Amino acid sequence: MACRYANIIVDISHEKVDRPFQYIVPDSLKERIDVGMAVMIPFGKGNKLIKGYVMELTDKADYDVSKLKQIDSIVEGAVSVQSDALVLADWIRTNYGSTMIAALKTVLPVRQKMKQAVKKTVCCKVSSDRALELSGEFENKHQKAKARLMQALALQPEILQNMVTGKLNISLKTIRLLEQAGYVEIKQENTYRMPFPKNMSEAWGNGKDKKLSDSQAAVVNDIISDFKLGKRGEYLIHGVTGSGKTEVYMELIARIIDEGKQAIVLIPEIALTYQTLVRFFARFGDRVSVMNSRLSQGERSDQFERAARGETDIIIGPRSALFTPFERLGIVIIDEEHEPSYKSDSMPKYHARAVARQLCRIKGASLVLGSATPSLEAYYAAQKGDIRLFELGERIAGGHLPKVYIEDLREELKKGNRSIFSRRLYSLINDRLQKGEQSMLFLNRRGYAGFVSCRACGYVVKCPHCDVSLSEHTDARSRVSSLKCHYCGYEIPRMNICPQCGSKYILGFRAGTQQIEELLHKDFPQARVLRMDADTTRTRDSYEEILSQFANEEADILVGTQMIVKGHDFAKVTLVGILAADMSLYASDYRAGERTFQLLTQAAGRAGRSGLEGEVVIQTYQPEHYAIVHAAAQDYKGFYEEEIAYRDMMLYPPAAHMMAVLVLSDNEPDGRGCAAELADMIKRCFDSDRPIVIGPSQAAVGRINDIYRTVLYVKHKNYDVLVRIKDAVENVIAEKGWNRDSVQIDFDPVNAY
Repeated sequence: MACRYANIIVDISHEKVDRPFQYIVPDSLKERIDVGMAVMIPFGKGNKLIKGYVMELTDKADYDVSKLKQIDSIVEGAVSVQSDALVLADWIRTNYGSTMIAALKTVLPVRQKMKQAVKKTVCCKVSSDRALELSGEFENKHQKAKARLMQALALQPEILQNMVTGKLNISLKTIRLLEQAGYVEIKQENTYRMPFPKNMSEAWGNGKDKKLSDSQAAVVNDIISDFKLGKRGEYLIHGVTGSGKTEVYMELIARIIDEGKQAIVLIPEIALTYQTLVRFFARFGDRVSVMNSRLSQGERSDQFERAARGETDIIIGPRSALFTPFERLGIVIIDEEHEPSYKSDSMPKYHARAVARQLCRIKGASLVLGSATPSLEAYYAAQKGDIRLFELGERIAGGHLPKVYIEDLREELKKGNRSIFSRRLYSLINDRLQKGEQSMLFLNRRGYAGFVSCRACGYVVKCPHCDVSLSEHTDARSRVSSLKCHYCGYEIPRMNICPQCGSKYILGFRAGTQQIEELLHKDFPQARVLRMDADTTRTRDSYEEILSQFANEEADILVGTQMIVKGHDFAKVTLVGILAADMSLYASDYRAGERTFQLLTQAAGRAGRSGLEGEVVIQTYQPEHYAIVHAAAQDYKGFYEEEIAYRDMMLYPPAAHMMAVLVLSDNEPDGRGCAAELADMIKRCFDSDRPIVIGPSQAAVGRINDIYRTVLYVKHKNYDVLVRIKDAVENVIAEKGWNRDSVQIDFDPVNAY
């Protein structure tokens, strides 16, 4: 019997309505309605029609039936939420301080089906000879458009309509007249909007299975052996740059597909999509699809539909690709799993790694993490035995890891060199230009507005309480500058003289990629230079165009931000210059050392990948810092041991857990009062659990669009304690009637607010 009642989550992101509401299913909908569907329902005193999602269908009424309202209608064309996605959304809501509707919208990246694209073809209905005769007749009558079309159809009986109207410049009216005369017909065929670069089809199915090395094959065999035995484990592949992790991924996927399953491959940057797609298309053909924010709504809808129908086996994309509706998911692979872009910066602030782990548990799939510089969280779990660790320690394409030089910019300044290029880097750029080899210059701009340091001795102004750098802030009214800690609020006046050496060169870094490009043109006028940053990659195909030009050796030097050093493989690159390594080293974030080590190691890994000897120049004011020393040696384990000791001492993740509570208010005193009230409640109600509460203080960016931002942090060894504190914070928000969107909760935040 069809169910009579539906429990529905309304499309309102507010704490007071963050629960299912029960409605009567009218007879007209009983045979059509299903769990996960979007419906229109009357809501509130005015019975305003709003959208909601069906969470459950039941024959049991939880309330007085006479007071229940009826569902109005099903939202036609809306995408339904799969039952597994509902379970995942509920898990996200519970673990990330979110409303259910916000969690549902997260797991449903495509919410509306777009009208299907139609492929139209103009087909000739007469013989080629007759078409030529007709062309001559139309020419004699001065009907040139008709003559041109019939002549083209005589040579090619079927032509796409957009080619006819575009290249042949023939109007739709002319085509219709010829159709009415019985000379042509327009065939229509439903088709998918394919979001792949124009030249991608050249790679389809042309790839050959590469023979794996013994170490690569061992990784694949062990994971697939577990899979066939019914073990759905979590694995970390720690492989040096160039060790062939992608080949391992592809072989794993091929074996998983042989088992009748599907695969999701997450990559951290849209810039990596093109190279990754080429390699996967070469092996798997059009069973591969892509999902990312640069696709049009129609393309996203079509690829979502292909996946739901089982017409594709592999989806590639950033974290939103995780929610592809695969019925037979067998494996999730997260490449470069250490990347901060896997953490959502909007509510709910989930981490793709944690959500992927839960998705794999729900679906009975395996989870594979891969990186040359694993996150401390992943490696820490591997050391505890929660994740199985595999090591790939050698480059498969031949050659050795590049030779790395650490250049002390303090010494450069003492010797009169005020250029952004050290003398060694300048010389090596010249050398590569003469040899016809390529160079990459990476400007480490992470933390651009952050630390203040002395250019003469390398001293950095740090917080005495949190062991992170202080950041420079200037009051908009008084124009007075100060240095602040983004964790505890510690503040001191801006200094003009270095307290360590007395130098006046104590300031923030100001150079950008555009200035670097201009310097290159000035110092090396013969060099062909490409720049890749946020400004040069605004258009849809700009990533592929820049990377293709560089791969095709149409440029000698590629200069850019971190997007150029992640996962790219260029055979002729033998020199990598890392400018201002300190930019991320002293960002006001407890992960600054980890971020710096990862960026420098990944950047260094771009050099010498095809057998040619590679060299790397790291320019820094802190050549003795352990993150830089270990990155130069490509020594992950050495770095991990030093960094985890620091985290353990300061109770930072993964040695402990941290929760951030960000309060947003258009009135600064009200926001601070709200944050202080929450901090007092946590200290009072959870005294026996002994959480560490830091703040509240002004956030790193204190005001955005006239909204003031105040943040407090809570640390504890036990994650479950933080979840209970999160629940208590949400209860206070509901009791006080505060706007849920004005208080945002984040667990183990990737960056300081």
